[in-house]
Amino acid sequence: MLTFPLSGSSSELVIDVLTMVLTDGKPLDRAYSHNFSGRQLPPAELARITTVTGDILRRLNLYCELVDIQASDIERMGSKLLNGWHLFHELDLPKMEYALPVDQDDFAQKLAEAKTKPALWDGCPEWLDDIGAAQLGEKWPAERAALAMPPKRYIRANSLKASREELKQRLTKELVATNEVEGVESALEVRSDSALFKTAAFKEGFFEQQDAGSQLVAAAVDAKPGMRVVDACAGAGGKTLHIAAQMQGKGRLLAMDVEQWKLDNLKARARRAGAHNVETRIIASSKTIKRLKLTADRVLLDVPCSGLGVLKRNPDAKWRDTPERLPILMELQKDILQSYSRMVKVGGILVYATCSIMPDENRNQVDAFLAANPHFSFIDDEEILVSEHGFDGFYLARMERVSEA
Repeated sequence: MLTFPLSGSSSELVIDVLTMVLTDGKPLDRAYSHNFSGRQLPPAELARITTVTGDILRRLNLYCELVDIQASDIERMGSKLLNGWHLFHELDLPKMEYALPVDQDDFAQKLAEAKTKPALWDGCPEWLDDIGAAQLGEKWPAERAALAMPPKRYIRANSLKASREELKQRLTKELVATNEVEGVESALEVRSDSALFKTAAFKEGFFEQQDAGSQLVAAAVDAKPGMRVVDACAGAGGKTLHIAAQMQGKGRLLAMDVEQWKLDNLKARARRAGAHNVETRIIASSKTIKRLKLTADRVLLDVPCSGLGVLKRNPDAKWRDTPERLPILMELQKDILQSYSRMVKVGGILVYATCSIMPDENRNQVDAFLAANPHFSFIDDEEILVSEHGFDGFYLARMERVSEA
């Protein structure tokens, strides 16, 4: 966290980003892109701005409670929120023009009261606290607290171009400090506020920014050179590129998605990474899946989900989402699992994954699928909990097709 206050101009930038997220409903990454575009800010100052913005969003209801404002008032009363944030972290107040004051006696009283309310202290909205308690029981308080912490910064060494140790040495020469991550052989944790995407190592495709938990999901696919592999919900392709590295560029790797712009981004990333065996294909209709029936050695289904395991990294989601969205997502997951599993050939492996920590999206979905599809057998699964690993939260399950039907 910060050791000295934000400048007035940086404080205004934080307010502008928060306004876009909370008033205009923009995703946090787009709000950053819009407000940082064209500004020549030093990497360290960018890191300070994103640190404050992220922390405010992770515990938005707490900070709003302490200064007695509503999130919807952020554009008008953002300076008061920023002052409260600085008081909470025992920093001098930022020098903002026309800043709204905070009554420090009232702040101290509200702070004492907030410490007696665990969900509020962890920045958890009521709807999420209810779901978490119902789904995870005694595990939930630790997960709720872990999701309020800032995320660490991880990268994946691209083994098509360099080993993890070679990447670490190269980044050291570019003044980027990293540590190896125990239990994730491809991962490095970035320990400095470096401009990663400006390094020569990034531009030459030696690494991708990817959470260590996400790297465990791709590793579970265990793709081998020469295989036919399908990443059927590829998105922008972080896991696709990891799988391509497993395959050493040999074999056929088909990345599929329903949105063409994501696949276009993936193509650019694949070129930079030297992943020449990646082929992209838009899912235009169910016929796209039917044509691939019983053809794949491996199929990864990283399905759309609530994202409740990655709230450290995407804290704006919990102020945008509602509990009504979860059943809709679960029905979509069920449909994808049933339909896309047809691509797995006999003896092939199906990997189901989410970035959620909720059993209804995870093991419960897998159990229901297996009950309806006896031609698949369960191999194993892994629950990557935020409180236990320090990574983002993920779930993965591996199943083998034992017969055609």
